[in-house]
Amino acid sequence: MRETEHEAETGKRPLGVGMVGYSFMGAAHSQGWRTVGRVFDLPLRPVLSAVCGRDGSAVRAAADRLGWAAAETDWRALVARDDVDIIDICTPGDSHAEIAIAALEAGKHVLCEKPLANTVEEAEAMAEAAERARARGQVAMVGFNYRRVPALALARQMVADGRLGTLRHVRLTYLQDWLVDPGFPLTWRLSKDRAGSGALGDLGAHIVDLAQYLVGEPVAGVSALTETFVRERPLLEGASSGLTAEGSTGVGQVTVDDAAVFTGRFPSGALASFEATRFAAGRKNALKLELNGSDGSLAFDLERLNELSFHDHTEPATSSGFRRILVTEPGHPYLEAWWPPGHGLGYEHTFVHQARDLLHAIATGEQPEPSFAAGLSVQRVLAAVEESAAKNSVYTSIASTPVTV
Repeated sequence: MRETEHEAETGKRPLGVGMVGYSFMGAAHSQGWRTVGRVFDLPLRPVLSAVCGRDGSAVRAAADRLGWAAAETDWRALVARDDVDIIDICTPGDSHAEIAIAALEAGKHVLCEKPLANTVEEAEAMAEAAERARARGQVAMVGFNYRRVPALALARQMVADGRLGTLRHVRLTYLQDWLVDPGFPLTWRLSKDRAGSGALGDLGAHIVDLAQYLVGEPVAGVSALTETFVRERPLLEGASSGLTAEGSTGVGQVTVDDAAVFTGRFPSGALASFEATRFAAGRKNALKLELNGSDGSLAFDLERLNELSFHDHTEPATSSGFRRILVTEPGHPYLEAWWPPGHGLGYEHTFVHQARDLLHAIATGEQPEPSFAAGLSVQRVLAAVEESAAKNSVYTSIASTPVTV
């Protein structure tokens, strides 16, 4: 984008953002882009140039509601715009590869929602395109937003600093309940052609990424079970919004998993267990994890996302135990720009932090994390889970993808 005289003086070059998709994730990403420059001192100034969707009237209404300057109905036109420097992809997984590769080849930076793709082959092509673009000074990042929860970023620091010693066990669960009702309609998230997988890709991708991020190693192999509990659902009537929808009188086949349970092993010898389901009645967005090491343990609950539980096993047994760390201090990750200690953040702030990190990476030329290579690593785990489940839980090794944190 062209600099104004004021922007040239301040050094805050504008960077145009073009977003594809405007539903649940599009609204969350819009919140991040709108807010980031009002909170953090940024090297670049993000401009919400245009949002894209297939329905002209709906996307224009979304542009007005979410703060975008213009609307497009063809993502190719969005990519071709001179006032767009970043393409932010918030669409179902079946379009990620085509849009991301085209955007990278057009010279744009790319942010792509998780999971990176619907197949390993698509993810490999995206990672290769990102590597070629990297040589031209472009960056590409996957939107695993939970890395940007300050408490989880602090957990990563503590693991890297050796506060837990040698990691032995990692346990992660991600439970939701919005599919418990068999009358909930057949949205795109229940179609393998659109979504790639069900709870496995929707929720399991998050906890696989968090496991690899926190441990600092890729999962080396898995043994898995998956199940589809409700195999037919009412056809969708109209459009769905977020995790709500209305059904019609016809029925269609559910072609993805409803739940996935799997164990894993890291190259270091640490063991992991994972559970992802959209059939846990009463659980709305329950992501929990625990890390156990030779010198201590960490635990986290997304429903209490400003807290981290820590046990220091090097302390005397007579006085040791889990203690609460309130992650609201200005010295904690991301919190130097927010509220006074004790004033907590929420889900939406992870998208502000995501935008911050991407803008800093673009300004410095550094590779932002998680990279497309990290997204490919998660995709290989998801594929191995499906392969293992299809073979009655046979342990399935995973080809190594370098994982940086």
